[in-house]
Amino acid sequence: MAFPDGLADFRSDTVTRPTPEMRRAMAEAEVGDDVYGDDPTVNRLEEEAAEVVGKEAAVFVPTGTMANQLAVMVHTRPGDEVLCDEGAHVRNFERGAASALSGVGFRTVHAPAGRIEPHQIEVVMRAAGRFFPRVSLLVWENTHNMSGGRVVPPEVMDAGNAEARRHGLRIHLDGARLFNAAVALQVEPERLTEGVDTVGFCFSKGLGAPIGSVLCGDADTMAEVRYLRRMLGGGMRQVGVVAAAARVALRERKRLEEDHALARYLAERIADHAPEAVDPRTVETNMVNVVVDHLPRPFREVLSSVEAAGIKVNPPLGGGVWRLVTHRDVDRSDVDRLVAAIFER
Repeated sequence: MAFPDGLADFRSDTVTRPTPEMRRAMAEAEVGDDVYGDDPTVNRLEEEAAEVVGKEAAVFVPTGTMANQLAVMVHTRPGDEVLCDEGAHVRNFERGAASALSGVGFRTVHAPAGRIEPHQIEVVMRAAGRFFPRVSLLVWENTHNMSGGRVVPPEVMDAGNAEARRHGLRIHLDGARLFNAAVALQVEPERLTEGVDTVGFCFSKGLGAPIGSVLCGDADTMAEVRYLRRMLGGGMRQVGVVAAAARVALRERKRLEEDHALARYLAERIADHAPEAVDPRTVETNMVNVVVDHLPRPFREVLSSVEAAGIKVNPPLGGGVWRLVTHRDVDRSDVDRLVAAIFER
């Protein structure tokens, strides 16, 4: 359903508001100083998060970007390169943090839907450390944001991980929307994290908590990550008040299927009017990518109608692709309102 002010927001799943249960948990949370390891709610959250993804330990952090950057810092040295697909969040949407904070560059491959193939890794590593800079880290992103929430199947990750290990690479999974991928693939989350050294995921996207992400891995790596977190200003104090909401969100992760079903409905409604604008078969999770050039009228007119209908959307990304995102705080009536606004004359 739309927000209490009547606005329906399809910009991102980050716009979700905490549920009444989350608010109660926040108000009643046991707290302590997390830098000293004294916050019992954070400690429980970290244990639960690590268990869900099959890792030894976890570190609670404010944002997904910090989780990714801590992984880059702990796995690389200045001058190294990070191997990822060209659309990866860690390369494109984190304000150059990897270069600024860790002194690394990126060696990219063209991998539709983030599905990096073993032969691509092999080609990169053939020159790495000989003619080109050393590559020390492979980064996956699952789900893959830039491709519209597409999933990377576990067998694709398995094959890529095996090739990466053959070359001595460390492996990080940017799992900001990991549970969307697990629900879509009908696998347990730890199936997608089996071969990686670290995995980060967000509580503040489709899971619906107001703040927070977590980085998981083995105990020694997480001890170093905790040290580096303080370096980046991520040492938090009585943060159990937000960790409590994250614990609720983690327990409710299976409801993400509702968001996926709503995204498919949105894609099908748009395709009914403009078949070339969106292919519903590519909608695997909670994102719909619309090619604006295939809409029946100029996008500036579409945007004006959508805004007049009390709906928030982001402008198209590069290449004229317009991303619409479903989440707990929109429903079918909001989708119908959006579609009517897009195609009204």
